[in-house]
Amino acid sequence: MNISRRDLIKMAGVAGGILIGGDAKAENASFPPSTDDAPGVLMDTTICIGCRKCEWNCNQANKLSLEEMSVFEDKSVFKTHRRPTEKAFTTINVFENPENTEKPFYIKIQCMHCIKPACVSACIVGALQKSKEGPVTYDAAKCMGCRYCMVACPFQIPAYEYSDAFSPEVRKCGFCFDRITKEGKKPACVEICPNEALTFGKRKELVELAYSKIHQNPVRYFHHLYGEHEAGGTSWMYLSALDFAKTELPSLDSKPIPEFTEKIQHGIFKAFIPPIALYGLLGLIMYSFRASDDKEGERNDV
Repeated sequence: MNISRRDLIKMAGVAGGILIGGDAKAENASFPPSTDDAPGVLMDTTICIGCRKCEWNCNQANKLSLEEMSVFEDKSVFKTHRRPTEKAFTTINVFENPENTEKPFYIKIQCMHCIKPACVSACIVGALQKSKEGPVTYDAAKCMGCRYCMVACPFQIPAYEYSDAFSPEVRKCGFCFDRITKEGKKPACVEICPNEALTFGKRKELVELAYSKIHQNPVRYFHHLYGEHEAGGTSWMYLSALDFAKTELPSLDSKPIPEFTEKIQHGIFKAFIPPIALYGLLGLIMYSFRASDDKEGERNDV
């Protein structure tokens, strides 16, 4: 294949015209409609005793570690606030009780499984999906490791396997998807909670339960259900005696994060995809041209 440099320029011009003329349309992420039967968990932080059994059972269910439950009786971890990692999908943190320093409050942190998740919107290859059942699922086979999901999540939940050089994955709580959708069980963390600080059920019913608790005991609870509206609503919701501004849960308005970001994000990709395709095509043309030159040189040497 003998291609001259003039031919290369012509081919590049045609390719550029085709690709730039093409309209790379970016569509908004598609979220299944939220239903009354969508699952959720309500955490009553006034009941949680910080036993960390939920952490242990989560690790067991997801095969994250083989440590004995006794390891999780160590309360020294509460000296620092922890975040979920690629090896621990949920953590418990402690917060001081201003009215009784001997009885602090505990808050469990994990993926919130937002109704309109920012991580799903940010994922350009569809590795993260909002399932029709409710949980946000992850397909490692599709993931390209861009980690946009980590940047997009307002709760800073997705973690990355930086220690795995060959096949790193984004890791997070999967809401025990198979357990709740196929086996009819509760999430592992909910199942083991000794004080029933975690209640699993239909999200709509959990909202009703939360407001019933507030109305029945207005002195016990701060009058706000966290997660009912934050970021468009989340599957995990919280009751607390503390103002949530004094916890590590972020202050968010009711607008879903994707509604802020998708117009900008998709506008960028609309302009960015054609150049990527152009550069790829030019690379193939130049490789063919170089290979042709090499073969021609070999024939001249004979």
